[in-house]
Amino acid sequence: MSRKPLVITVVVLVLAGAGYWFYKRAAADTGTEYRFAEIARGDVEAAVSATGALGAVTTVQVGTQVSGQVSDIYVDFNDHVTKGQLIARIDPILQEQAVKDAEANLDRARAELNRSQLEFERNKRLFESKVLTEVEFNSARYSYQVAQANIKSSEISLQRARQNLEYTSIFSPIDGIVVERNVDAGQTVAASYSTPQLFLIAQDLAKMQILASVDESDIGRIESGQVVRFSVQAYPEQRFQGEVEQVRLQSATQENVVNYTVVVGVSNPDGTLLPGMTATLEFLTGTATDVLLVPNAALRFRPPEAMMAQMREQMQARMRERAQGTGNAAGGNAGAGDAAMPGARNGGGGFGSGGGGFGRGGFGGGMGGGSSDFGRLWYLDEAGKLTILPVRTGISDGQNTEITGRDIEEGMQVVVGVTQQEVSSQQGPFQPQGRGNRRRGGMF
Repeated sequence: MSRKPLVITVVVLVLAGAGYWFYKRAAADTGTEYRFAEIARGDVEAAVSATGALGAVTTVQVGTQVSGQVSDIYVDFNDHVTKGQLIARIDPILQEQAVKDAEANLDRARAELNRSQLEFERNKRLFESKVLTEVEFNSARYSYQVAQANIKSSEISLQRARQNLEYTSIFSPIDGIVVERNVDAGQTVAASYSTPQLFLIAQDLAKMQILASVDESDIGRIESGQVVRFSVQAYPEQRFQGEVEQVRLQSATQENVVNYTVVVGVSNPDGTLLPGMTATLEFLTGTATDVLLVPNAALRFRPPEAMMAQMREQMQARMRERAQGTGNAAGGNAGAGDAAMPGARNGGGGFGSGGGGFGRGGFGGGMGGGSSDFGRLWYLDEAGKLTILPVRTGISDGQNTEITGRDIEEGMQVVVGVTQQEVSSQQGPFQPQGRGNRRRGGMF
């Protein structure tokens, strides 16, 4: 048997073990592992989320103005009706009797008027002949005038009775669809105190609206004409589109949260959407196409304080060395700053802990300092040193943010996190283990 394959296998194992040992030794030297993300190019949309309920643009509650028993129902749920169509009827017997009674009262008033008129004319002739006194004549004239007023009152009562008789027939006030039917034949309705609702008719479900509740912190970004995307639970995989029609000024406070109602117009030609459905909306407040994008985690990343302190110490040491080598402290400081932190030249600041330098407080005033439109990224330069890169931020969709600035390239790897590991010191198996594991905070 040839020993050549065995020798090759042993060499491969030795090389693999040596590579793993060097990797562990490097990890022990730094004690830090970075998590990276890539700057990519693509499209991004900024949106405001909200919820609301679908409903018809116009709905009419159909009631009755007279009390009585519902004798007939001519429509049901989901029926299409036209304006003026008979949809229900109240038993008209009582109203018919009221009409006859009003007619009788009118006839009585007319007879009384005739009698009063004859009496007035007779007393007038006697008064002119000075047979009656003025008091007696005035009494006859008063009775005649009262009879005339009774005629008008009786005519109005008859008109009212006839109108109530017409109210026993319920007609549709608009063209639409019956959404609710709240009565059945034989049910008694009372209209003495409030008008009971018999039907609810939606005018046209081909055009609907959503009344969305938007938080006060987001209402400033909502305006008429904005595109709105939404989904409903009945069709979770389908996305619908609407448009902001109105931002109502009236606010509503619930559990100390102020919300405003936004009216969103929706086209529903095929009738897929139904009244009452809960919609989850996204108001598109901004879009950007073909831009550089970075995960938001990269903009939120901040090195640990111990790592920042060590980086500041190293930079100060380099600055002193450069100053001693050139004999020009000012020029050496600027040169060392550029050499140590290539990205810091965009920020225009030094390398310190203040708001105008490079540290926990931010980066230089040249990029706007604490403005929310600016951020900073961290990456490893060619020497493997952690370096800062100031950027200008744009719109964000909650996961990725648009960025612009110098020294930014598509495909660039930026740091999104750091992991501090417990690293074992290099010691033999027979050495004491009490000092074996410790946290290595340095990175250089």
